[in-house]
Amino acid sequence: MLRRPGRLMFSLLVRFISHQFYLLLQYIIFIMQILTSPAPVNFTEGALSEIKRLMNEPGFDHTKLLRVGVKGGGCSGMTYILDFENQSDKDEFFEVDGVPFILNPAHAIYLAGMQIHWEGGLNSRGFTFTNPNASKTCGCGTSFAV
Repeated sequence: MLRRPGRLMFSLLVRFISHQFYLLLQYIIFIMQILTSPAPVNFTEGALSEIKRLMNEPGFDHTKLLRVGVKGGGCSGMTYILDFENQSDKDEFFEVDGVPFILNPAHAIYLAGMQIHWEGGLNSRGFTFTNPNASKTCGCGTSFAV
């Protein structure tokens, strides 16, 4: 017995909507995990040591906090922000191993699960970022795409 085309289309449409609803629920769960986790980004011991060293330098402005974030630009489309700045009303405050940092919640989706590391060698020196959300990164290591 042949099905009428209308029933087949309806069945396909129901399956499509069900799948889209499932994806939406997975996205909502992901966002809730980001917002309820202790800190959306992680720091290696090397990164924490270097940040603490910088904060203990003479003349450091202790009214500023470490900002972790992203901005448009760079080779791949987005660039990481890692700087000491004043906290704004939009920022969320976190603390990891005695290091206070701030993050704009709108950036959390791009940075969730990211690890910040400090490279202190002769060949490479500076902070590096391991971001599970990046679909592509450039050679400089500070630019990425999602």
